[in-house]
Amino acid sequence: MVRLGAIAAGAFMGLIAGCAGAAFYYYYGMTSAESATIALAAFVVLAVFNSISTRLRDRSEMGGQIADLSRGTADLGRQVLELGRRVAALEVKADKAFAEAAEASRPLAAEVERLSAVVDRIAPSIAAVAAAATAPARSDGRFEGEQPVTGSARAVTGDFEGMDRDAIIALAREAVEANRIELYLQPIVSLPQRKVKYYEALPGLRTRYGDLVPPAAVLPYVEAAGLTARIDNAMLFRSVQAARRLSIKNREVGLFCSVAAATLADPAIFPQFIEFADANRAIAPAFVFVFSHAAYRSMGSKESEGLGALAARGFRFMLDHVGDLRLEARDLAGRGFRVVKAPASLLLNRTAALAANIDPSELVAYLGGFGIDLIAEKIERESTVVDLLDYEVRLGQGALFSPPRPVRSDVLQGVEPRVFGTAAASVVESVESPADISAATRADAGFEGPGPAPVQLAPGTIART
Repeated sequence: MVRLGAIAAGAFMGLIAGCAGAAFYYYYGMTSAESATIALAAFVVLAVFNSISTRLRDRSEMGGQIADLSRGTADLGRQVLELGRRVAALEVKADKAFAEAAEASRPLAAEVERLSAVVDRIAPSIAAVAAAATAPARSDGRFEGEQPVTGSARAVTGDFEGMDRDAIIALAREAVEANRIELYLQPIVSLPQRKVKYYEALPGLRTRYGDLVPPAAVLPYVEAAGLTARIDNAMLFRSVQAARRLSIKNREVGLFCSVAAATLADPAIFPQFIEFADANRAIAPAFVFVFSHAAYRSMGSKESEGLGALAARGFRFMLDHVGDLRLEARDLAGRGFRVVKAPASLLLNRTAALAANIDPSELVAYLGGFGIDLIAEKIERESTVVDLLDYEVRLGQGALFSPPRPVRSDVLQGVEPRVFGTAAASVVESVESPADISAATRADAGFEGPGPAPVQLAPGTIART
């Protein structure tokens, strides 16, 4: 269309120029050369005029288009600003909604934790009552599953089956009064290699018939029986002996020992405790005192001074039984805590993470920034290990790797010189080397009862005993 207009304009300009030349030729008597020159000049003038007028018209149209584009750009800018304002308002509302949801779920999460603790406490009693209702009475006054021992002691399989709560507490108190407190060790392993990094010392009891009652059955009744201080003192002595035996082999393995927070503020007991710590400074790098999360939160100035006195002697601490993920890593590190142990179920609980306002995947890095290791406990399934590895958790404890195992007290007292030597090391390290171990070897090494021998598994798996 544009091309046709240009052709038509050129034709008209040529016609006008020709008419002008003809007029000068016929009416003014000019020669043909002069007439042609005039015609050419007229054509050039018309062409220049047409070009200038076209350019002016195009410039005017372009200016209008630029003005329209500027107005459109301004409108678009206003719309973008409005959209940004709305997005910011939505983000504020979303943050507020998340904060309200976290605040609303916090009491629920705390209540769930309290209910879980209550269930854990009453479960043994319920089981005992149920067993008492169905188990036949014993004429010798002993509880179901307990038999006299002739020879090496055996691990009791019935725990406190068939006994009511008062009878269990009485039996536990009688065992403590007779100093029949037994040391159990449960390994804490690296993930995913599953190499032993620490042992946790746990208290068990030996009945007057020689049978062993494991920590899982003892611990729920210790506080109710008022036995915490007695058991702590005995466990401290046995744990130090075990740590010394481990250090003889130059093993890079630490030992955790639980202590009641009340001990730190007891004016009669704590000075003796400090004397004991002074005498065992050599094992301080591998010996870690354990305090519960609840006890830590209730510590006052006296307990803090006690922590400082132990930390000044080179000892470090672990925070155990963590009930929520609201952890102040800076404060923990400042008081000498270097390890935090929390249930795997809590670490994988999105509701608990939301209530604590922290992403589980960031917890390990957050604690690690203050020199604190995180241990996931109560691991019973391989799928749990996979989930924990996604959160960069590198230490684990639980029945999946190994249950607590008893160590003979006479061995720790030095009666058996080969404890934690070659034979014992093979047993203690069963989570590292799942070779078959005979009952005789286990007894000679210092571990109670025949127990199930570790099974040979494919590489990358763990011996479950």
